Amino acid sequence: MISLWDRVRELPLEVEGYRLHGLELKTNSGYRRLTSEICLAGAGHEGRGEEVLWDGALQEALRERGGYLDLAGEFSMQTFSERLDGLELSPDPPPILDWLPYRRWAFESAALDLALRQSGISLEEALGRESHALTFVLSLGPQRIEDLEERRAIHGDLRFKLDATPDWSPEFCAQLARTAAVEVVDFKGAYKGTSVDVEPDLGLYQRVLDAMPEVICEDPHDREDILQLLEERGAKVAWDAPVHDIADLQKLPAKSAALNIKPSRFGSLARLSVAYAQCEAQGLPMYGGGQFELGHGRKQIQRLASIFHPKAANDVAPRGYHQLDTDEERPASPLPKGSAGVGF
Repeated sequence: MISLWDRVRELPLEVEGYRLHGLELKTNSGYRRLTSEICLAGAGHEGRGEEVLWDGALQEALRERGGYLDLAGEFSMQTFSERLDGLELSPDPPPILDWLPYRRWAFESAALDLALRQSGISLEEALGRESHALTFVLSLGPQRIEDLEERRAIHGDLRFKLDATPDWSPEFCAQLARTAAVEVVDFKGAYKGTSVDVEPDLGLYQRVLDAMPEVICEDPHDREDILQLLEERGAKVAWDAPVHDIADLQKLPAKSAALNIKPSRFGSLARLSVAYAQCEAQGLPMYGGGQFELGHGRKQIQRLASIFHPKAANDVAPRGYHQLDTDEERPASPLPKGSAGVGF
């Protein structure tokens, strides 16, 4: 099987420099999300990627440094990736080491966008694959049933990926079940030492599975009684946070029924490519995810999902869904197949 990386590694790339552009969005819950677009320039073209570190201060520090990296030169995609190997991309280290690949992905995705534009071809042409209409779900954090209803008022068939919390009562789980709109429940059990950690609660898993036995259970905790319950119930277990490389699949505490592919977790195109190829070879279902991208990065994760797993529960909803008081477009799922425009 010829992989994504095999198809693009020899693409020529000319880089003259780069600039940074800040993005910001404030959600209805009051959360202020900051990201930064990295814009590589060369040969009269510009390619963009998105830096998605979950720390506003680090985003601002990156922008203040400006274009401090020496990236100018003529490369192939492979030699540009090797150039990044020798550079200090994160002089201000993030508090969580798992975030380090995010910046690498911003530069590599920008480079791929630029290389494709300089060659005058689309990602689909480079890969020899087609994109398709893209099914998506909307991800919501701690919520009320009214939060779902407000968004389903936009499109009645909108579906969701929800973050579970221990205060989910049997009544609330039953309410969720009656909507028939929940595809994935994220238990956040695989996170360690982060602000989104959720303490293991066997009762929470029981309540969710009692009400929604067919739901995808993402990132359960590795406590033995929880894993036993999931096995006994025949639950559909999917993984996200622990997987940064396809080799991580061998270390998971429970067999995966699906994998949430977040390109930024893998960091490099080469590692992401191996994940796609291995999942396809093993028949392991994939669905797409993101890191609350605000700009071009969201279009990129949508495009990858439309090529590799278009009909799955892809957590790549248009950003307009995160603000109810906005004029941004909020199209229904599936997003129609677009023209395979030049670039990434």
